[in-house]
Amino acid sequence: MSESMRASLAAPPVGGPPGGRIPLLDVLRGVAILGTLMTNVWIFATPGSEWAFLQGVPMADPFEEPAEALFRFLADGKFLAMLTVLFGVGLAIQYDSAKRRGTAWPRGYRPRALFLLFEGTVHFVLVFGFDVLMGYALTALLAARLLVRSERGRRVIMWMSVGLHLALMTLITLALLADPSDGPRGVSAGTVDVYAHGSWLDQITFRLENALALRMEPVISFGLLLFLFLLGVRLYRAGAFAASDHGRLLRSRLARWGLGLGLPLNAAVSLGGGDLFFLGRYVAAPLVALGYLGLIGVLVDRARLPGAATRGLSAVGRTALTCYVLQNVLAMLACYGIGLGLAETFADSGPWWVIGLWAVICGLLITFATVWLRRFSQGPLESVQRWVLRR
Repeated sequence: MSESMRASLAAPPVGGPPGGRIPLLDVLRGVAILGTLMTNVWIFATPGSEWAFLQGVPMADPFEEPAEALFRFLADGKFLAMLTVLFGVGLAIQYDSAKRRGTAWPRGYRPRALFLLFEGTVHFVLVFGFDVLMGYALTALLAARLLVRSERGRRVIMWMSVGLHLALMTLITLALLADPSDGPRGVSAGTVDVYAHGSWLDQITFRLENALALRMEPVISFGLLLFLFLLGVRLYRAGAFAASDHGRLLRSRLARWGLGLGLPLNAAVSLGGGDLFFLGRYVAAPLVALGYLGLIGVLVDRARLPGAATRGLSAVGRTALTCYVLQNVLAMLACYGIGLGLAETFADSGPWWVIGLWAVICGLLITFATVWLRRFSQGPLESVQRWVLRR
């Protein structure tokens, strides 16, 4: 991080309006949700789905499949990291709100995090083995406690967590480089059949039987999750999302440094092959995510996004939890045998149908969120969460 960026983050807090929404955050959440689907749609569309990716599905060759390679390069790990930072921002906003209301913290926040853990568990079991809500909920329980600590203490923990994370990713990468085996392991025909022809109950049973392996990502990336949570808190308190000159300056610097450092690094590890996967997804991608945050902020500041796009993304952002779950439900019904079975039908048809499926689901989510918010102030799952917590 540059000295100018450090100085900016140390500036007095200039967050959003007390108790009010920050429009830029809604747009950013909308982009992060639709961007997360850019990665997940390939998982649903691959025969063997989640288990195939754990076995190491080869990445697209940029010379043979340039469209797929570019699409996945722009998405893989970036929007997930972006969503994680924004979750940290949301945590900081809820902490400020609790202070204004005089609510005990973090005791008053725990029910929300535990209910999110429940929602994530249901989502994992019924829909998608690579759910992120469970990891977010557990990380939030720790991060919430850190918000009542000193700024210096949080900063120490923040950099310690990312340091341990970098050490772990380095060790994993060295182990992969030293492994004499060549190429990804195959996926058994029985596993492919579970998703292509099995019932919904078969898929649920498979996820439960392999829960430990399917839940390893939030375990190995916990240091990164905690770092990004605390970074989101720090960016929010520094005013990085505020409609002010200081906020615009921070967003510009995030775009310049995040993209300037992250894109070349990500390109280098991507060209290095599958053995560098962990460095790409969990080291280089978060840098690009910060660049995306800044770039989208700059585009919004300069009114470079069409009004319809801004409104659509904002609607998805305001119903982020609902749209995250709904996009995975739609992809499951489109790709698996319990629905349209497109993963088997178009198994050898190239990448364009997957990109088209992503675009169709994005259109459905934007339409749904826009129409829903004309009658209701929150998304369906957000309303259920609010009702349960009130009870």
